[in-house]
Amino acid sequence: MKKLIVTISILGLSLTNVSAQDIHQNEVPSVILNSFQKSFPKAADIDWEMKGNYYEVEFETGFLRDDHKAFYSKDGKLVRHEEEFSKSKLPKTVLASIKKSFPGYRTDDVKRITEDRKIIYHVELKNISEKWKVVFDAQGKILQKIAD
Repeated sequence: MKKLIVTISILGLSLTNVSAQDIHQNEVPSVILNSFQKSFPKAADIDWEMKGNYYEVEFETGFLRDDHKAFYSKDGKLVRHEEEFSKSKLPKTVLASIKKSFPGYRTDDVKRITEDRKIIYHVELKNISEKWKVVFDAQGKILQKIAD
């Protein structure tokens, strides 16, 4: 059943990507631009897309040019924010869970995702023979684990 749900989710995401349409910033409604600029005043290298009913913006921030992706509803509400960052910024609870559940694995491709005021962490974990995509909550609990 879990595999079916994951397969349907992946299929749904791929169909969403097919319907994505690049748009110029002047085509983005002002209510969304104002909300974005207020939330991310130092954003650079900004690219907008329309994905279904949401406006998606990809951008970078900071000295290290951290990658971000944000989704806005048509009324300007930030509904999802994804931020890539280094392993060192993971909460201690998540790091402890990785050390306990995946000893000897290398941490790669770390993302913090905020949606509906809830934060989760997507982490790729690799060793010589295996690769896992794992989702943790802020307390370090494993929410999802998929072999890659």
